[in-house]
This record gives sequence, structure tokens and C-alpha cells, in this order.
Amino acid sequence: MNSVEDIINFLNQHNLSVTTAESCTAGLVAAMMASVSGCGSALQCGYVVYTEEAKKSCLGVSLQTIQAFGLTSEEVAREMAIGALHKCSSQLIVAITGTAESDDCLNGIICFAYALRTQSGYRLLSETNSFSGSRNEVINAAAMHAILSLPTIYEKIQSFPEIKATTSEQALSEQALSGKEPLE
Repeated sequence: MNSVEDIINFLNQHNLSVTTAESCTAGLVAAMMASVSGCGSALQCGYVVYTEEAKKSCLGVSLQTIQAFGLTSEEVAREMAIGALHKCSSQLIVAITGTAESDDCLNGIICFAYALRTQSGYRLLSETNSFSGSRNEVINAAAMHAILSLPTIYEKIQSFPEIKATTSEQALSEQALSGKEPLE
């Protein structure tokens, strides 16, 4: 599968909907998916969480995790994916964080995390990739990688161990699946 259209078809054939949690790609994955006719069943929503505060307030990423591992880390990407999983009813989450442009060793380093909803929890997979080029070339390459990897990730993640949801995580997921607003 070499195009976004192919991926949308794959997602539709497998009755999968995707939610994105994007930092450095700033919504580009969701926008690329949304540009394809017929994406309505495959794309549920997208979170753009560019700052530390947005990651914390929108997706519940721990400031301790950010401080311990940095924004460009699989640990932060995994917490972004888990946070998005609890706020939506999608079966598949893709989270992206990284550094599209810098003068240090993190230049072009992008971290991805994928979460797959299961009956009683989720499965989680993460990876780090390096992309070269200008800022926009890195961003575009990362977004395309996230999308074109979905079929492979979907097959691979099913063999990963299931992480059982805690009681509070289960309650959040049930609220997301039912469409009810959380109680304040």
C-alpha cells in the first residue's frame, strides 16, 4: 500500500477508525487522511498538542514523563496515544512527537506510538525514526510514515501483550465509547 487512499481503503475494509495525537506534525496526518474521499469512517478525530501544556491538559501526558524523557521520546508518544485512546472511541491511535528542526542530535528524530483498543484494555507499540531534509520535508515524511505504516502496525500490534485498563482508565474508555461527557 503506497498511498493514503490505499490506507483509507484498508481501514474501511477492517472497520477501523483512527484518532491522531500530533505534536510536530501539527495535524498533518489527520489532514492528509481527511483529504481522501470516503475517510469519514476511517478518521474519527485528531488532537494537535504542540506544547507541553497542551499534551498535559488535552491528553493527560505527565509533566514528570516530559521532564524525565524529554518531548522527543517514545515515553511521551505512548502517553499521548493512551490519552487519546481514553478520550475517543477509535480502535487505533497514532501519536507523533519529535523534533523536525534543531541544531542538535535530535534534528529529524520523530517518535511514534500506536495504541489498539481491545476488549478489556489496549495494546501499545512505539518506535523512533530519523528523517532528513528541511523542517517541512521532515514533517511531511513523518506524517506519510505514520499513515503508510498503519496496516503493518495493525498486524504487528495484535501480537503485543494486552495492557489491562485500570478502573479509572476503563471508566474513561466506557465514557468515550458511549459518547457521554465525563462528570466534573
